[in-house]
Amino acid sequence: MIHPSAIVESGARLGAGCEIMAGAIVTRHCVLGDRVVVHPYAVIGGDPQDLKFDRATESFVHLGAGTVVREHVTVHRSTKPGGATVVGENCFLMAASHIGHDCVLGTRVILANGVLLAGHCAVGDHAFLSGHAVFHQFVRVGESAMVSGRAGIGLDLPPFVMAAERNEIIGLNLVGLRRRGVPRAAVSELKAAFRAVYFTPGNIREVAACALVGGAGVGFATPEARRFLEFFAGGTRGFARARRGGGGDGAEE
Repeated sequence: MIHPSAIVESGARLGAGCEIMAGAIVTRHCVLGDRVVVHPYAVIGGDPQDLKFDRATESFVHLGAGTVVREHVTVHRSTKPGGATVVGENCFLMAASHIGHDCVLGTRVILANGVLLAGHCAVGDHAFLSGHAVFHQFVRVGESAMVSGRAGIGLDLPPFVMAAERNEIIGLNLVGLRRRGVPRAAVSELKAAFRAVYFTPGNIREVAACALVGGAGVGFATPEARRFLEFFAGGTRGFARARRGGGGDGAEE
């Protein structure tokens, strides 16, 4: 359904059951999956905020099925010819949040009001970014990470952690793990992996790689713990560190 005064440009592709509300703009660069809802005054597929961008470039925004886009959200298209800014299925983008060019979001990601993602950010499945948190370009946020309101994130956040303030990790996101139904064995291994990475002296990439192959007599078998450790092999921005004197692995049951 396209409501009166909504703008859907010729060339936009909408899946079955989409709803574009009054005042919303969906440009010709957009591909929307089934059942996407775009609320009033959101703008999907606008030009990237890049002074070098050539507006003649053909690039796209892809929104996954079941995603909800609330009022005044902006999602910018890619800077790369044929490229796409991607939002996965069943995401919830709350009012006035912004997704910059070339970002990639996984499934069931929640952006609370006023969250700002600069270009080229990657956000994993089930991540929850709280109100007015801001993210530097090229930052990676791992799956099921939770970021507190007004945080400023300029370094990568591994999966399953909680982060706050300025690049501070305050423990594991145990509530999020429980809600996802992650097995207790995996949670126990995640706690051990967290301690191995953040409380072992040395280069964090090397420490994680050593733990992944069973260094120091500790082996990790669960997929969750291995994904946590594998995260440290990638990225370009360095990694957020655990808060000194903080809650450790967040081992509240």
